[in-house]
Amino acid sequence: MTDLLQLQVHDLEVEVLTGIYSEETHLPQPLRISVTADVAPVEHFAPDTPLSASKSYIDLKHAATGALPAGVHFKLVEAVAEHICETIFVSDARVRRVEVKIVKLAIAEKGESIGITLVRHRR
Repeated sequence: MTDLLQLQVHDLEVEVLTGIYSEETHLPQPLRISVTADVAPVEHFAPDTPLSASKSYIDLKHAATGALPAGVHFKLVEAVAEHICETIFVSDARVRRVEVKIVKLAIAEKGESIGITLVRHRR
């Protein structure tokens, strides 16, 4: 078996231009985004192991918030997830797999979680 480190950032609420219906195409929609990145870990994490031996959670948060291009309309939330995955892969060669879960908050009527999960592996 191969060792694995999973970094996780869950339940970020982000306003994103997304949707295909006329009522969705001119205003940002609230999305709840969660990201998990599988990273090849170092052999051993000692008490004095530097941050450079891992990946910063802030990188995952940035990929799901600040790295989304302002003013760009994503027709599908799948495209939002794809952009987040690619941003994370480009930022660190140690990332093996990225999982992005997106819940469309505006269409929930009774607290349901309606959305998608995209999983991409480094190629």
